[in-house]
Amino acid sequence: MTRQLWAPWRLEYVSSADEDDCVFCRALEGDDQERLVVRRGERAFVLLNRFPYSSGHVMVAPVRHVGDFGALDPEEAVEIHRLATESLEALNATYRPDGFNLGWNLGRVAGAGVVDHVHLHVVPRWSGDTNFMPVLADVKVIPEHLVESRRRLAEAWRT
Repeated sequence: MTRQLWAPWRLEYVSSADEDDCVFCRALEGDDQERLVVRRGERAFVLLNRFPYSSGHVMVAPVRHVGDFGALDPEEAVEIHRLATESLEALNATYRPDGFNLGWNLGRVAGAGVVDHVHLHVVPRWSGDTNFMPVLADVKVIPEHLVESRRRLAEAWRT
């Protein structure tokens, strides 16, 4: 028997992705609070996901617009790794999750909503969290507004 899990809320996000309008490049051009940028580095940066799987779901992306994971230069790769590690620390200090998922979605069939600007997802997880609510009930349970999440995480980096 073949079983399928459906996430209809994701279709809206994936189908609305505009190949000519990169959300990561746009985030770098605006106000950090408005664009939900939490931390900037020289070659990479951290921002909140506007369609989070959980509170505190951030993405780490290179500043350079690059869609091929293998095309990241060594300095970009190191800074992405450093910012991912700092994200874990800030998320631990802010939310105290029980664990994390970190992952790269490379290509549309792999779940990438933005295929031409690589980015690493850092998703806090809790025992008994509602990970399957979007699949089973077309509902996302995010108990905190994104602006507040951004403020709290940016503050965690300052301490």
